[in-house]
Amino acid sequence: MESIYYVLCWHCHRRCKHCYEERFRPYVRDELEAVVAEAERNAPRIVANLPARLSYLDHGVERSGRLILSGGDVLTDPVRERVLYPTLQAIREKYRAQGGVRVVVQTTGDLLTPVIIDELLALGVNTISVAGMDDYHVGMEGDKRQKLIDRLLAMFAAAGMQNSAIFEPRQPGEDLGPPLFNMFGATEEAWIGKLWPRGRAWQNGLSKASLEDNFCNAWSGGLNFLNHGQAGSEVSIDPTGDVYPCCLKTAHPLGNLLEEPLLEILDGLRALPALQAINAGSPQTMGLSHGWSEAQFLDACHTTTPDGRPYQNLCIGCDRFHQQVLGAVLDEASRERRARRLGVLARSSAVTGSVSQAEAGAPAC
Repeated sequence: MESIYYVLCWHCHRRCKHCYEERFRPYVRDELEAVVAEAERNAPRIVANLPARLSYLDHGVERSGRLILSGGDVLTDPVRERVLYPTLQAIREKYRAQGGVRVVVQTTGDLLTPVIIDELLALGVNTISVAGMDDYHVGMEGDKRQKLIDRLLAMFAAAGMQNSAIFEPRQPGEDLGPPLFNMFGATEEAWIGKLWPRGRAWQNGLSKASLEDNFCNAWSGGLNFLNHGQAGSEVSIDPTGDVYPCCLKTAHPLGNLLEEPLLEILDGLRALPALQAINAGSPQTMGLSHGWSEAQFLDACHTTTPDGRPYQNLCIGCDRFHQQVLGAVLDEASRERRARRLGVLARSSAVTGSVSQAEAGAPAC
């Protein structure tokens, strides 16, 4: 794939009012141990079920894909030491002989130190992406963030990193060049724009999106997620191993990487018209094969915000279609894939057992 957005852990040192996921927040004591232990336990299995070779075709030329490791904030204690660093080592080992992979670590930026930057680069991180540069982050409003920006720029320069918002395409095995950094935040023009109708952004009435704002028809929004191996393909993964076609997250996961490989999930769902509609960036057509006309889908896009205002967006209709129809379809598809896997394993065990019995009865040489 061109890109995989992997949320390592729910823990974050901030509780931003615009966050798209309510579970991204500070945890303490037993709760902190629970979310870190979950991430620590699941990460090796998730990495094991990622594609064996992470690359994609760009006009017929194979390019190195990228893994974006995010949170929460992956630099918080103890996530950094117990989850992030071992995961970076596992990724490096998995792809070392497979052309490599571009690794991006996304963070709010205020936890970065020269020591942490050096440790990240030593573990194979190619890009540090600072995602907290906006007015929604407390202490970062307006000119307040300039002090942090200046400090980050000095640390990045000392580490030999270059500023680049654009990833230059590279072929597998090709030198990726100097390490990079970039900075961005939630603005009207970039990233999550008018704010997704998700998480605390939704609870706080911050989303300004309308029915005309199609988050699906954009990078990280579901567009091309089924086209693994091709430019433009990306999926999102939760700390639980759940896989989604977009960073916003549909109301039901596609499958779970604790149970099966990512490419098996995507290939097993490729024929579903509803997911083809998401893949094409046309969520309003996702119900056609299930008796939902476009008019019915658009009607389902209307709701009321928690503070009582009328609201409409395609994500709302997508949620309702998943809840009423598609979730059950995805669960059944998952059960069918599991049955096939178990059947294959059973046949393989039977064959292995037969061979062992034959070998046991064979005369010694």
